[in-house]
Amino acid sequence: MSTSFLPPASSTLPISSYRPRNPNPRKPYPSRNPRLQKSITTCSTTTSTDESQLAKADLLALISDQERGIKTEGNPSKRSKIIKAIDALSVLGKDLVTTDSSLSATWRMLWTTEKEQLFIIKNARLFGTETGDVLQVVDVEKLILNNVITFPPSGVFFVRSSIEIASRQRVNFRFTSAVLRGKDWEFPLPPFGQGWFETVYLDDEIRVVKDIRDDYLVVDRAPYSWKE
Repeated sequence: MSTSFLPPASSTLPISSYRPRNPNPRKPYPSRNPRLQKSITTCSTTTSTDESQLAKADLLALISDQERGIKTEGNPSKRSKIIKAIDALSVLGKDLVTTDSSLSATWRMLWTTEKEQLFIIKNARLFGTETGDVLQVVDVEKLILNNVITFPPSGVFFVRSSIEIASRQRVNFRFTSAVLRGKDWEFPLPPFGQGWFETVYLDDEIRVVKDIRDDYLVVDRAPYSWKE
């Protein structure tokens, strides 16, 4: 049986403007132009992506001269601007799932507020060495995390952790052991804590983190994979 969409003879509406009554007023008619709907969706996605890229560029510019956070420690105004930029990026990333396989990588620190790591970076020279890359190595499939501070050419301090995926953006962690290692020696240390962190923004280049102590971390994907 076919259904006619022509108006009845008594209708005063021109055929070109007539629209049949919706039998289910709670369910709107689908778009008459699927291409238009697709174009609107694409435009919205593009706008969101553009906003994210601008917010990311702003954050990276703010931290570019901060020596991984050392210079920020004595500059409350700069710290405030950086955290404001992080908050703006986290708003844009609020719907992202950041605890799936995309989290697995060797991440290299660009900037942090974490005092313990900054202390080591600043004072490594007192022990006759310099701090190299500071890394966070995550494997979601194996549920492990290593926090790593390198001292080229062969020194390294790393803390092993087990992790648990708590939500779309939160990871719980528990330290399991720590090791200070040189070229021909190794000194084990006991585990010392637990907590959580949230990856509030993540893309193909960077990751932005806030943790249980209200510390912040900005990392990029290292051009190599760190292994014990």
